[in-house]
Amino acid sequence: MKVSTLCKRFSKRFCATLVVIAGLLVSPLSSAEQMVSHGDYMIHYNAFNSSFIQPDVAQSYGIKRSKTKGLLNISVLQKQADGTTKPVSAIVKGEVVNLISQKQELSFLKVDETNALYYIGDFGFTDDQVLRFSLQVQPDPNQPAYSINFEQRFYVD
Repeated sequence: MKVSTLCKRFSKRFCATLVVIAGLLVSPLSSAEQMVSHGDYMIHYNAFNSSFIQPDVAQSYGIKRSKTKGLLNISVLQKQADGTTKPVSAIVKGEVVNLISQKQELSFLKVDETNALYYIGDFGFTDDQVLRFSLQVQPDPNQPAYSINFEQRFYVD
């Protein structure tokens, strides 16, 4: 069943969560799970084309869709004593740099939903462009931030 069909049957919040999860799980731009573990924290991240999100869901969150705009999704989970995980807030900062050193500072929107908490930042790109992401994720404000660096190629959809 298409995501747009599901979105007609469920709330916009549910659809936004569904789209982000779909982006994390099946994005053709990512070749493997993108996650790092630091102590009790697991930081999941994924970058994908903003045109993957349905127009009504994007509008409800103030996200601009474009063939040349990407989204970076970050979520932080804390491991619990019973083996489960729970989403936690974090201070998230970052930048994106292309191969000729043009830099874009990332600004993140915090999306807080029932049983889900994630941060979404947007960035521009051109067709067949490699971007280098440099992130600082700080779940505990009394501890140093964790650095995450990765590179990904983007295509105009």
